[in-house]
Amino acid sequence: MEMMFKKLFEPGWIGNLRLKNRIIKAPQHTGLANPDGSVTDRMIRYYKEVTMGGVSMVIVEYAYIDNDASRASPCQLGISSMDHIPGLSLLAQTIQANGAKAAIQISHAGRQKFTLSKPIKAPSRVPWEEIYAAGCSPPDELTFEEICQIVKSFGEAAKRAKTADFDMVEIHACHGYLISNFLSPRTNKRTDWYGGSLENRMRFLLEVIEEIKCQVGQDYPISVRVSGTDYEPDGTTIEETIELCKRLEKMGVSVIHMSGGNHHQTIHEVSPMGMSLAHNVWAAEAVKKVLKIPVIASGSINLPDLAEKILSEGKGDFIGLGRPLWADPQWPLKAMEGRPEDIRPCIRCNDGCLARGDHQAKTIWCSVNVAICREDEFRITKAEKPKKVVIIGGGPAGMEAAIVCKLKGHHVTLYEKRELGGALIEASIPDFKAPDLKPLINFFRTQIKKLKIEVIKEEATPEKIKNGNFDVVIVASGATLSIPKDIQGITNDNVTTALKVLNGDANVGQKVAVIGGGVVGTEVGLFLAEKGKEIIFVEMLDTFMNDITFDQKLVYEERFKKHNISIYTGKRLEAVTEKGIILVDRYGIRTEIQVDSVVLATGFKPNRDLIDALKDEPNLKVFDVGDCVKPRKIFDAIHEGHLVAKLLN
Repeated sequence: MEMMFKKLFEPGWIGNLRLKNRIIKAPQHTGLANPDGSVTDRMIRYYKEVTMGGVSMVIVEYAYIDNDASRASPCQLGISSMDHIPGLSLLAQTIQANGAKAAIQISHAGRQKFTLSKPIKAPSRVPWEEIYAAGCSPPDELTFEEICQIVKSFGEAAKRAKTADFDMVEIHACHGYLISNFLSPRTNKRTDWYGGSLENRMRFLLEVIEEIKCQVGQDYPISVRVSGTDYEPDGTTIEETIELCKRLEKMGVSVIHMSGGNHHQTIHEVSPMGMSLAHNVWAAEAVKKVLKIPVIASGSINLPDLAEKILSEGKGDFIGLGRPLWADPQWPLKAMEGRPEDIRPCIRCNDGCLARGDHQAKTIWCSVNVAICREDEFRITKAEKPKKVVIIGGGPAGMEAAIVCKLKGHHVTLYEKRELGGALIEASIPDFKAPDLKPLINFFRTQIKKLKIEVIKEEATPEKIKNGNFDVVIVASGATLSIPKDIQGITNDNVTTALKVLNGDANVGQKVAVIGGGVVGTEVGLFLAEKGKEIIFVEMLDTFMNDITFDQKLVYEERFKKHNISIYTGKRLEAVTEKGIILVDRYGIRTEIQVDSVVLATGFKPNRDLIDALKDEPNLKVFDVGDCVKPRKIFDAIHEGHLVAKLLN
């Protein structure tokens, strides 16, 4: 059988290393290390799982290089002393024993310290905007002597990497950490020979490379990860990055690993829904045109066909995968076997990874893959006594529960009166969400079909369930829109709901009031705005875009700038008239606005009727999962559905 993705599975070379294919695990902080930076058993299991999925190289997450100011995150991996070598060596050998080359990224935090602990050191006293706004002090400006010591520390860390059996070391020179602080004129205001011109701003990185080569030898492979641009008006430009990469090639660097952005421009670094796929590949293409050494393209490359296209069009030599390997560590294996439909796709929600890891200092999880970083705990095993299980609702919670139950050997029946997908169907309709959510819907539908799960396309009633001779009922019946009843004119013909708008069941006029500034209201408003409608948002709270992650807000704010948008906060809808709406604030002051249509996005309430009808049945075990418990996110739905199914023995 002919291979589907020929370019993706061609062998390749980085320096003197032969790689079996073009798929590389990009470095990502997991929070799995011990507080002292040492390797844990859980970290070993995680990297083993990723490696067994078929990547050609694993670049282990960023490791701090000294015990002064280089540590960025709680439970970050360390490479700052000889004490770290035994665990690191075991980690490298585990990766190699499972068929991949092992590399490790070495890093200095610079101004971006999630730990907020002092000292914070940077080229200049230019703070990381987010922590400065929270009350933290600007970083201390590095002295010449401190710069020399950090250069030496990078070299010593690289030597430890080689001693610990890693095949390659990668220098973290992007994303707003120390080296990129030197490279960017926005964060480097020095007037000595480390600041000013590009030649001066790249000097620190060049000295680091020179020191590493002195420590590990000329032939030991070195990767440098750089941002094509900071995506800031006064930051590093692509033209400067191209000149830098030319210089790195002359110094004997083996490969350039392209990325973009920083933690102030995180939407370009860890792009969420609403950003283009393959977001930073343009930069890899630009750099590749002028280099002879290979270039790793990375960033929002979600599925094999996109990766194959990038390689075929000469935009990169290797593909760096981060979040997609959290969503499915077997991504490479499934692509190689010609079954991309079995890949559980990353949806770029960032709820399990960025929100937990960077924003809450927790171990990363994944919205769509419950088992990541908990491989042993969530390994699916056959049930001792298979049961007859009925699942009510074919949304993400119900579909996940059905798949896990079937894999455990239970007899599964799934009721869904519509097409499989549940709330994901409406959520995937806007163009800015479709590229991420439609693959997830297709994945679930494919697995349910392949597992031959019985799907009954009709509404489940208490009588049907009681008469079905089931042992277990898992109710995943979702939620319905909560429509306020006490508002004058709420049933007028010019009033409709967000779901009807998304499904194409409502015709709205040119000027539309969207009532509700949460997730659904924000997204249906943007959906209409991108169709040319004039949008007025009304939100009772004093803030807009509530319950939306920080990075997703940034994306939507950028998109809103292109459209005719007005936002009213701290006001509630008092009445709907034939000509528009009447709003009232907490002081009783009324505002009348003329609109053609009113779209309600006023929150959801759980569908509890079936649960209430069945919960006291003596011969049934009844569980509720997903939005019928409480309307929340995809993360909660999939995790609850998986956990309930896993515990059925």
